[in-house]
Amino acid sequence: MQNNSATPIPSSANGAAALPGRLLFVLIFLRVAPKHFMSETIAYAALKAVLFAPILVPVSDVMAIVAGLSILLGYRAKFGAWLAAFFLVCVTAAMHNFWTVTDPAMQHQIELIQFLKNLSMLGGALLITQVSFGPWSLDQHQK
Repeated sequence: MQNNSATPIPSSANGAAALPGRLLFVLIFLRVAPKHFMSETIAYAALKAVLFAPILVPVSDVMAIVAGLSILLGYRAKFGAWLAAFFLVCVTAAMHNFWTVTDPAMQHQIELIQFLKNLSMLGGALLITQVSFGPWSLDQHQK
């Protein structure tokens, strides 16, 4: 009979994988979030029928930056992951609603890819809510 329980990874190996994993996961949040303060991004969100775009787009920027830094540094990272998940749920349906695109070729494909990318990131964020970040995180150093 097979044992289904996972063998714990030694903490040094866990840290060595967790830090680059966190960096790769949050790279998109930290790279794209500052663009949310730009008038072009706010105008695009308004074009996509986002209500109160001049307020909600910058708020989403702050959420993305806080979530990204929290996860990257491993400081209250589970909270950061829940914040990232909330951000992704809100943004994905509003900004990448490929099912409403009338252009059958390029724009539909771009929105579908963005939608699926965000779903994948949402899955990653949900996984992060359930894990420990190991020895290379600020939360670990506070214990």
